[in-house]
Amino acid sequence: MLGCMIPTLAGLYVPLITPFGADGELAPDVLEKLAHEVLDDGAAGIVALGTTSESATLTIAERRTVLDLCARVSSEHGTPLIAGAGSNDTAASVQALRELTAWPEIEAVLTIVPYFTRPSEDGVVAHFTRLASESPLPLIVYNVPYRTGRSIGPDTLRRLAALPEVIGLKHAVGGIDTDTVELMADPPEHFAILAGDDVFASPLLALGAAGAILASAHLETKLYADLVNAWCAGDCIGGRALGHRTAALSAELFAEPNPTVIKAVLHAQGRIPTPAVRMPLLSATPAATNAALARLTG
Repeated sequence: MLGCMIPTLAGLYVPLITPFGADGELAPDVLEKLAHEVLDDGAAGIVALGTTSESATLTIAERRTVLDLCARVSSEHGTPLIAGAGSNDTAASVQALRELTAWPEIEAVLTIVPYFTRPSEDGVVAHFTRLASESPLPLIVYNVPYRTGRSIGPDTLRRLAALPEVIGLKHAVGGIDTDTVELMADPPEHFAILAGDDVFASPLLALGAAGAILASAHLETKLYADLVNAWCAGDCIGGRALGHRTAALSAELFAEPNPTVIKAVLHAQGRIPTPAVRMPLLSATPAATNAALARLTG
């Protein structure tokens, strides 16, 4: 049960990649520099150990290093830190949440709808109810059915939002579907809905999302921050124009499995030492990399 102040979720959050050196190991100095860069360029906060970080292939020691670095950078900037944790094992997820108390800078935890086992929607609610009752930190539900194999409707999302410890939702359903329109037409009170599909971030923000968690914002961070800020300020004309630009760039950056193209572009820019990803991911193709670079300079 929570014993902490509930943070307010708004603005742009960047889910950081994990840069690897020529030896295939984590490059901590590079990660720290990237974290500073995105915050300096307008991000409201960062996300550590999200899907974009390739957290599934990081060792326990590497995950701790990532959290140490991100906690230090967030503290220096005075910005929120969100950490990814949790799996399709409820008991193990509870333990993972408890372990995050070692980093007091973490303000909320992004935890995914249980994947692969495909519980019922009641099972999803039971999972998050258990997590909420035992978590020392506020929770953000990561709703991404094309990764989990489990779709959850607006009524179930409202049941999750009714849990006091669940403060928000990263919504990434692959588009703006009927359920999304219904949810955004009458969003739950005191519950932040964050755009999680980079290509569709602008329309979800237009419908009233409070912010966004966007991997594309490693590149052109200010552009994506301006997009979020424009829509949240009610600047429809500015938001629409920025949305066309960001959607086109994000489409190129997600042309191959995330974060392969983002890493390839960062490497081409000289911002990370290698474009390497860990298997089962494969490095981005030259065609995808060149298309993204052309979009950046076009």
